[in-house]
Amino acid sequence: MAVDFGLSLLFGPPKGQTGKWLADLDASIPALAGHFRSLWMTDHFFWGGEPTCEAWTVMSFLASHFPEFEIGPMVLGQSYRNPALLALMATTLQSLSNGRFIMGIGAGWKEDEYLAYDYDYPRAGIRIEQLEDTLIIFKKLWTESGKISYEGKHYQVVDAWCEPKPEPMIPIVVGGAGEKTMRLAAKYADMWNISDANITRFTERANILQRHCDELGRDSSTLRRSWFGRLAIGKTQAEAEYYANSRTNKYTTDNAFVGTPEQVAEQMAAFVAVGCDYFMVDIIGLPNPDIIGLVTEELLPKVKSL
Repeated sequence: MAVDFGLSLLFGPPKGQTGKWLADLDASIPALAGHFRSLWMTDHFFWGGEPTCEAWTVMSFLASHFPEFEIGPMVLGQSYRNPALLALMATTLQSLSNGRFIMGIGAGWKEDEYLAYDYDYPRAGIRIEQLEDTLIIFKKLWTESGKISYEGKHYQVVDAWCEPKPEPMIPIVVGGAGEKTMRLAAKYADMWNISDANITRFTERANILQRHCDELGRDSSTLRRSWFGRLAIGKTQAEAEYYANSRTNKYTTDNAFVGTPEQVAEQMAAFVAVGCDYFMVDIIGLPNPDIIGLVTEELLPKVKSL
């Protein structure tokens, strides 16, 4: 399968700079058309006191504003929205975007958001059970006709409708590195995603995913493996490291791709060799046209030829 790329957006504009944030999108995203397949928005409510855009609103804007791209969340917190309503929201956006929506979802983890917004924050095992209920509800509402009912461990629907049915079917990405979450990916998803992993961790987790597929009797070639995180690229290694250190969180090759196009291509090649075929990257330094050129003209041709 070919290697695909997606662009991850920042969680929101710096304070007072919404206009610049939008202008930066207009300066960056059209230049990636034909090179990147998709646009992704993280699903969070706040990062300290920094402005943080709500994911579903941003995705709706992106789907309308940039019709060349598929759109997805990386990833939705499953308990932030009622799963049956979320299924309807997804099929609505799928219909209005002419089939460009990808459903990314995970068990949820950011406890301070749950508590601040008055959501229950149960232990991890329960959140994973809730995620499985959610995935089952998605499948039922998207594929079964008429009124749908389902009684899960934590969520239920009674005589629920979901029209129109999604066409084409909405791909599902399950994000997470825990074994139980990964088993749900193997059971229900079209793609699995891990964030900020180095090659050792990615390989270890990919082997676990393979085991889950084997135990469930699934052909593992039907489940894509993807990576989400930061990309700091430069004409020299020193320039790339400058960008990597320009964020509040410092990035290295232990949790990001950092280097010249040749160095990053080599780093990505190791992931491709163990099954990764989709990179969702937050490119540090956009909308600098030199960085866009390094990515589209030098890096991507090297990786896509693997």
